[in-house]
Amino acid sequence: MATQRDYYEVLGVARNASPEELKKAYKKLALKYHPDRNPNDEEAITKFKESSEAFEVLNDADKRARYDRLGHAGVKGAAGGGGFQDVNDIFSAFGDLFEGFGRQFGGSSGGGGRKAGRSGASRGESLQATVRIDLPEAFSGCKRELRITRHEGCETCHGSGCKPGTSPAKCSTCGGQGQVIQSQGFFRFQTACPACRGRGTVVKDSCASCNGQGRTLKEVDREVSIPAGVDTGMQLCLRGEGEAGLNGGPRGDLYVDIEVRKHPLFQRDGQDLTFQLPVTFAQAALGAEIEIPTLKGRETMKIKPGTQPGEVNRLRGFGMPDPRGGNGRPGDLLVEVQVEIPRKLSSEQEELLRKLADLDHKNVMPQRKSFFEKVKTFFSGQASDEDE
Repeated sequence: MATQRDYYEVLGVARNASPEELKKAYKKLALKYHPDRNPNDEEAITKFKESSEAFEVLNDADKRARYDRLGHAGVKGAAGGGGFQDVNDIFSAFGDLFEGFGRQFGGSSGGGGRKAGRSGASRGESLQATVRIDLPEAFSGCKRELRITRHEGCETCHGSGCKPGTSPAKCSTCGGQGQVIQSQGFFRFQTACPACRGRGTVVKDSCASCNGQGRTLKEVDREVSIPAGVDTGMQLCLRGEGEAGLNGGPRGDLYVDIEVRKHPLFQRDGQDLTFQLPVTFAQAALGAEIEIPTLKGRETMKIKPGTQPGEVNRLRGFGMPDPRGGNGRPGDLLVEVQVEIPRKLSSEQEELLRKLADLDHKNVMPQRKSFFEKVKTFFSGQASDEDE
């Protein structure tokens, strides 16, 4: 028979460890060895149960005193000899220690899993849905009607699963405890009763409406309030709008994924919006005041004389709001100037452009002159190489 390890050694603490040190050590081990993080790993499950047993004893002042005096014999039957071998049983005892760990512990904070206690009550499954909205709706925030199919408590039997006028009977397998002890060699494990699935009761005469399940499928409509500034990939949580729980357990949650459709004018980069503004050569060269669209409405933007293709003007505060709300600063609207070259010219336009071309040859700008000097030098260099 294997020797049972010292509880202080299991938790990795000194014998004079404080209660806070015990809790910290246990949380660390529970996070490391929890079955949800180590699927199908029997060794991890064994260590999870072992650390829970050790903490159950050392966290109790009386049990710890007996253990310090007499060792395992002093607490025999008080803990792990079968008391906390079931994972759900462990959460029932120490669930408050895991608050804030999110979904790392099998839905203990509202994820997709069920958590059953000795009564057989279990939390309903969480559901997921997708809402698609346009960019202007994401900019201002909106409401959406969402239709979902979920389990509701049976109205005929009020969730009991029994035929009206009857009631559940005590489970003969577990004597109404909802748990049974199974022995494997020298070890004893406490698990949910296979006959009643942890409820402690069984339904003899099933409700015809729900076939003894206590729940029926229904379509329900729910309104979703979508805050301003949301983006594709963000998720909203509607607490208590998931599946109905079993045996009086709480509802699960409804997670709503947001998808923002692409806009024909604006592209999004985080909280900033970008927009390409086509202007004529004359507007870019001489400057102009142009009316542009924004998600707030129409605005007039000044184009400076000599604006170059690809130059960006920034309109501060005309981007997307901060989805977290509060006093978060909104993004900006970045307007990229695109100079359009006409494909067809009128005779008058062509005449004017030819005159401009003549002027360009007579009054070459320094930047342009520099460019042509570089080209001349490039070809001169090639000619020299050929002569050699």
